Amino acid sequence: MISSVQLVAYSVFKDAAGVAGNIFAFGLFVSPVPTFRRIIRNGSTEEFSGLPYIYTLLNCLICAWYGSPFVSIDNTLIVTVNSIGAIFQLVYISLFIANAERMRKMKMLGLLAAVFVTFAFLVIVSLRVFDFASRQIFVGFLSCASLISMFASPLFIIRLVIRTKSVEYMPFYLSLASFLMSMSFFAYGMLNWDAFIYVPNGIGVLLGITQLGLYSYYSKRPSEAHAPLIVSYS
Repeated sequence: MISSVQLVAYSVFKDAAGVAGNIFAFGLFVSPVPTFRRIIRNGSTEEFSGLPYIYTLLNCLICAWYGSPFVSIDNTLIVTVNSIGAIFQLVYISLFIANAERMRKMKMLGLLAAVFVTFAFLVIVSLRVFDFASRQIFVGFLSCASLISMFASPLFIIRLVIRTKSVEYMPFYLSLASFLMSMSFFAYGMLNWDAFIYVPNGIGVLLGITQLGLYSYYSKRPSEAHAPLIVSYS
C-alpha cells in the first residue's frame, strides 16, 4: 500500500519534471529573438518564413487545450508552458506582419485568422460532441499528432548535418534545450500516466540524443563547403 509520504514524493517529482520542462521550453521560445532583431533593424522580413510561428502557435493552442481541466486531469504545467509559448508566437507573428511587405502581410493575417478559427472549432466540437473521457482521447490524439509532426524540423536538420558534414545549422545549446525539455516532459508524462504526453516527448528525446550525437561527431570533423542556408525556428 502506498503511504501518504510516497504520494507526496511522487507528486513533487512529477511537478519538478514539469517545472523543468517549462524552464527548458523558455530557452526554445526565445531562440528566434536574434532573427527578429535583424528583421526590426532592417525593417524587412527578407527571406525568412512566418509559417513556423503560425504552426507553432496552433500547436501550443491545441496542447494548452489538452492540458486544461476541461480535457485532462492535473496537467496545469502543460497549460502554462503552452500558454507562454502561444504568447511568444503571437509576438513574433505580430512583428513579422508589421515588417512584411503587403502580400506577405495579408497572407500571414489570413493564416493567423485560420489558426483561431480552427482552434475555436476544436474547442466547440470537443465540448459539445464528446463526454470527458472521449474528449481527452480526441484532443489527446490531436495534440500528440501535432507534436509529432513538429519533429519534421529536427529531422530536416539531422539530414542537413549528415549531408553537409557540418553542425553550423544545428546550434548546440538549442539542441540541448530541446533534448532537456523533451526529457522533462517525458518524465512528467510517465509520472502522470499520460501517454499523450510521454509518447511524443519520448520521440523528442530520441531525436535529441541523435542531434547531440551528431554534434559530438561532426564538430570534430572539418566541414565540407556548402551554400549558405537560412533555417527558421519551428
